[in-house]
Amino acid sequence: MVKQLSLFRLVALLEGLSYILLLFVAVPIKYLLDDPQYVKLLGMPHGLFFIAYIVLAIMVSTDMKWSNRTMFIIMLASIIPFGTFYIDKKYLRNAQI
Repeated sequence: MVKQLSLFRLVALLEGLSYILLLFVAVPIKYLLDDPQYVKLLGMPHGLFFIAYIVLAIMVSTDMKWSNRTMFIIMLASIIPFGTFYIDKKYLRNAQI
């Protein structure tokens, strides 16, 4: 369980970071400079981190006995910029196993 929670925290960090880079760096470059290269470069890793985040959230939720409301918040955070950083601070950093 500790390894799974640590892996989820790492994936949440990487998913959040890749989302921020995609939204605030790659997309503006694509539309302002007409260069889609960075979206293509960052899109696939972000997609993989997003899927890993969702799968690990489901796996960790059973061990942590999260309520449906908490699970909804954790899932919603994956589509909100900076959301996964909030989840790490509020729910994961001091989680009791």
